[in-house]
Amino acid sequence: MAAKLAGGGGGTYTIRQNADINVTPFVDILLVLLIIFMVAVPMATTSIKLDMPPAKDTAIPPKPPVLLTIQNSGALYLAGRPTSLGTLSQDLSASFAANGQQGPRKNQRLMVSAQADVPYEALMGVIDRVHTEGWTQIGIINEDLH
Repeated sequence: MAAKLAGGGGGTYTIRQNADINVTPFVDILLVLLIIFMVAVPMATTSIKLDMPPAKDTAIPPKPPVLLTIQNSGALYLAGRPTSLGTLSQDLSASFAANGQQGPRKNQRLMVSAQADVPYEALMGVIDRVHTEGWTQIGIINEDLH
């Protein structure tokens, strides 16, 4: 009993190539995975009953931020008034108090604006100084280029 592996004429013992792909094992594996996920997903989801209060229609608008401007010369202006880096903390506290924004410094909003030719180090030095004093809600205003 011998098999002819190569050669011409189709003899009795010729092995033919099987070009069909058998996808049955692949489908079986996919069906088993589908069943596993169908069983596992409902157990993974949990629900927590919450008694939420109804929504209120009246929202308190936030207080406007205080504006700190840095000029090309390095001069600082807080809400239009000149200030210096040494007295910035006291001036910021007074400015927030004048706007009716007493409370923790981390809840007070400050916007910093710098002219185009202000060095990056000067801008970041002012922001770092304000941040170390306790104000964490600091925004940077840029020019509208449109």
